[in-house]
Amino acid sequence: MRSESANRSTRLLLLLALVASSGCATTPGNERRDMESHEERWGVKPLAVRLSGAGYMLDFRLRVLDREKAAPLLVRRSDCYLIAEKSGGILQVARSPKVGALRSTVRAESMVKQDRVYGALFANPGRFVHAGDTVTVVMGNFRAEHLVVQ
Repeated sequence: MRSESANRSTRLLLLLALVASSGCATTPGNERRDMESHEERWGVKPLAVRLSGAGYMLDFRLRVLDREKAAPLLVRRSDCYLIAEKSGGILQVARSPKVGALRSTVRAESMVKQDRVYGALFANPGRFVHAGDTVTVVMGNFRAEHLVVQ
């Protein structure tokens, strides 16, 4: 009969073997191509998705490189949500009763500023998404896929 510590060691070795043999969701070349397409097509550069608010929020930031291309993403009427790739769960932009949606928007497309960082806070009830998970952020027709949560 095996001891409890031997069972734990065996499980740990199996877990390490699984992690080592699993592939990455995106290769560095594909990730670079995705970033270039965001910059060329949408005029934005996704910067990061970070855990915030003790893990109950996800903070997404992007930098505007071309204000004319980026304008449709930042108007209030465009949909904005986050997809947890592991489970397919959809997280909405957090809302405050007095402030409203916790997302950077502009009233008119002409108000978008060049080289400014805009962002959105997504609700993460129950700490559904963790650091290291991959997510997709959708803003209107824009999709930033395979972003790793920091």
